Amino acid sequence: MNTKTPTASGSRRVVIDPLTRVEGHGKVTILLDDEGRVEQARLHIVEFRGFERFVQGRPYWEVPVLVQRLCGICPVSHHLAAAKAMDQIVGVDKLPPTAEKVRRLMHYGQMIQSHALHFFHLSSPDLLFGFEAPVAARNVIEVVRTHPDLAVMGVSMRRFGQQVIEATAGKRIHGTGAVPGGVNEALSVAERDALRAEVDEILDGARRAVQVAADYTRSHLDELAHFADFDSAHLSLVRRDGALDLYDGVLRCVDEEGHDRLRDVEVGDYATVMGEDVRPWSYMKFPFLKALGPEDGWYRVGPLARMNTCDFIPTPEAEDARRELQRDVGAGIARLTMAYHWARMVELLHSAEVVRDLLDDPEITGKDIRDRGERRFNAVGAIEAPRGTLIHHYEVDERDQVTRANLIVSTTHNNEAMNRAVTRVAEDDLQGVEITDGLLNRVEVAIRAYDPCLSCATHAMGRMPLVVEVHDHAGEVLASRHRS
Repeated sequence: MNTKTPTASGSRRVVIDPLTRVEGHGKVTILLDDEGRVEQARLHIVEFRGFERFVQGRPYWEVPVLVQRLCGICPVSHHLAAAKAMDQIVGVDKLPPTAEKVRRLMHYGQMIQSHALHFFHLSSPDLLFGFEAPVAARNVIEVVRTHPDLAVMGVSMRRFGQQVIEATAGKRIHGTGAVPGGVNEALSVAERDALRAEVDEILDGARRAVQVAADYTRSHLDELAHFADFDSAHLSLVRRDGALDLYDGVLRCVDEEGHDRLRDVEVGDYATVMGEDVRPWSYMKFPFLKALGPEDGWYRVGPLARMNTCDFIPTPEAEDARRELQRDVGAGIARLTMAYHWARMVELLHSAEVVRDLLDDPEITGKDIRDRGERRFNAVGAIEAPRGTLIHHYEVDERDQVTRANLIVSTTHNNEAMNRAVTRVAEDDLQGVEITDGLLNRVEVAIRAYDPCLSCATHAMGRMPLVVEVHDHAGEVLASRHRS
């Protein structure tokens, strides 16, 4: 971290590089004037993944396996979003019941492992030891040493989620379970029974996790009420009856007062209501609602947004937990940035309830697992990934080759919100004071609340800048070529 770099204008540049305890690579730059006031604060995404170009020319049936290589943390989300699009390419609007239930089991297992990883391994040091705790204490090793029960709980739940993924996708990471029109195979009776034997323990752990997150938020409510806080709209998929549904649904967006900005828009129509802005200092796009434009049409996605957009959660314990969250931090719309952690644990509980119910469903071991229909050439698949709404859009030609791909990743939707969070913390905590490592960690805490997956979200439009240099044996530059 560099806190004392002067700029040509005389401002001081504060740099957090790299961001820690997030998936992927990014940095934050904050410009302070001579009096220590914040002039500018930005989250920069400094890596690029070109999967939208990589898949062009590939046969459509390869895409669900290819695109999940975007990430090792949430590959199931990309695998399923792409598979849902390819279902439409092969003419399937409704999967056989067993196929959909196996996919849902895979997805909710993914939610369990991802939410457990983020809460217990990445974010819990901030909550347990304080935002400005010594850097040596802000890590999972210290959590294991001082709170072994929580550490074991986190490891157990993540392990279980990965076991669900392995049983449904074939591998814990980068499996092949979903195929266009269905799945490769159903769950075996032995696999079902093995998972069912553990699910009650996982449910108990999820209940405790909700309580940990709720107790923390309630006990720090005065401090958190203004931390990285701002009004925003919230967007997610919801089931057609308004219920929370992490696998399928229609697009809904509500403003900071709960009024509709989008009301149950079909996923296939996303491009008519959403635009994507680009800015020169980041490889991550800035999505917005076209009706409001880039300046005012941004929104938040993810667990907290899903609590605000849905009318109810269709599993009883998680619905009770959602109502508690809304009662204590909401007044209708929950806007508290740090309440993302509480909402994440509510979803962990919901996911465990769904997994239990799916394992008790006899169709999970059925035989009807794939279907075909009339061939199509344009398709959109969407899913609620752990970090928020994930959209995959593909065009395929008569030779079965992908000709165009557009991915709007969960973290991309939150790009503007994360930048505003960085700015808010910088203005509240870094102006006119001696900047310490602990104060800088407050900026990272705000970003970590969104559980960003920065490697998933990187995308550029147009031609990327490129610098090529030729050096001799002594390191001297012999030639240089630039493309802006």
